[in-house]
Amino acid sequence: MFRPPYLQSGDKVALVSPAGIIDPLSIHDAVEVLRSWELNPIVGPNAAATYGYFAGRDEQRLQDMQWALDDEDIRAIFCTRGGYGSLRIVEQLDYSIFQGSPKWLIGFSDITVFHSKLNTLGIESMHAPMPKSFRTTNPAALLRLKEFLFGKISSYRLPPHPFNREGIVQAELTGGNLTLLHCLRSSVLECKHQSSILFMEDVGENLYSIDRMLQSLKLTDKFSKLQGLIVGDFTEMKGLNFGKDAYEIIQEVFADYAYPICFGFPAGHAENNFPLIIGSTIEMEISATGTTIHFQNFGANCMDDYGCAVDYKHDRTFEKSL
Repeated sequence: MFRPPYLQSGDKVALVSPAGIIDPLSIHDAVEVLRSWELNPIVGPNAAATYGYFAGRDEQRLQDMQWALDDEDIRAIFCTRGGYGSLRIVEQLDYSIFQGSPKWLIGFSDITVFHSKLNTLGIESMHAPMPKSFRTTNPAALLRLKEFLFGKISSYRLPPHPFNREGIVQAELTGGNLTLLHCLRSSVLECKHQSSILFMEDVGENLYSIDRMLQSLKLTDKFSKLQGLIVGDFTEMKGLNFGKDAYEIIQEVFADYAYPICFGFPAGHAENNFPLIIGSTIEMEISATGTTIHFQNFGANCMDDYGCAVDYKHDRTFEKSL
């Protein structure tokens, strides 16, 4: 997998809206944040457009994405929010210039579609907070995003979780939002499963839907090909009378496999949305004392403690996303 160049002070970065509507205030706030990082944010012409549920017509969102992909002065692409809409345009874009000069693409949720696309192109991308959630994201997570983009951090150390499965594994990290991973199964955009470590998170789904999606993916035999699993936040779950919470469902579905599993990684639709590099080779070690995740060849060889205590006696879906 190819890693885009790290950012430097003064670099131009694009803000584009390939999916749902975003309010102009969120864009304004994000511009101020990025300027404080000594970056030069350029807002796409249609970033604040509206058309029904979408941030403009398909043609407008395509225009902005194509500009951001092609402009060689743009060093990173910040997708402003998720929602829905990426799937309508992802395969209409021309990636030829981008492939010759890759840049970071940042986002999560519906942006899983683009992470999966770039994964098929052999280019790493950043699963991380987006401008819509900058105001409500833990400042420590935003700092980690900045550090990752500037190549200044390499590892996480997480506290133990009672559902963890111990082991050591080295493999490519894939994944994103579970609903989108299920949606993309068996398509040209499906992320790699063979010999990879899968990350998953989700928000606002019925618990029976979580179970159904996982059972469906299990029947495709894709989970048996994994080398490991990282479970992020499953927030605002519905249908709480299902009898199991999201983490218990995941534990049951993956009980048939022997590879290491990390529960409780702080990423997804919550305040603690820490960045992950999709496509990167990672080393994951899970023991009784916790989990260590190291991104290979990522610059400074430093270790970072994720400093947020989690009370596992309560809802394992973590904090509600704002």
